[in-house]
Amino acid sequence: MPHDVTAVAQLVLHERQARDRGWWDTMQEGYATDSVVRLSWFRGSGAEFVEQSRHMAGRGDRAIHRLGPPVVDVRGERALVELPAAIEVTAEVDGVEAVLVSHARLLYRAARAEGRWRIRSLDPVYERDTLTPAIPGTGLSVDMEVLRHYRVPYRFLAYVLGHRGYTIGDDLFGDDRPDEVARLYENAHLWLGPSDR
Repeated sequence: MPHDVTAVAQLVLHERQARDRGWWDTMQEGYATDSVVRLSWFRGSGAEFVEQSRHMAGRGDRAIHRLGPPVVDVRGERALVELPAAIEVTAEVDGVEAVLVSHARLLYRAARAEGRWRIRSLDPVYERDTLTPAIPGTGLSVDMEVLRHYRVPYRFLAYVLGHRGYTIGDDLFGDDRPDEVARLYENAHLWLGPSDR
């Protein structure tokens, strides 16, 4: 069991590292063929997510993930991971260099097949975000009329990515909708299976 916990933790940490570094083959290796990814700007399979992440980086839209310690639960051939993350994006907002930081919990499901752990799904739960000028004292203006249409846990993320041409859904998991988040966790634990404790 301790070996499996370490293996699963390293699986998700390597997936995030590979995305940040542009190691697309390594990122792809972490996903099962039937995996599903649902996040701010993307819905689809793990393979499609890797390809779209490559395309995104090619446009100059890159993010860095500052990660907290993962919490890993393993039950037989399945595992559930909660990984705290602060996602940093540098972007230009109306001619001003700005830094977006989106705080989220990344919820991974993983399964072992043929002796190897792979990611089956990824669902973030958005908590809050900030948008500040990269150079202190620089004036940064935000269109409040546009901003008010976005949900609070990821409003600046939606604002910045929306200006870059990405479509951001209104149906993401966020702490402003605790009932939906509770159902996400409930379903994830049902998928994981009963504890043998």
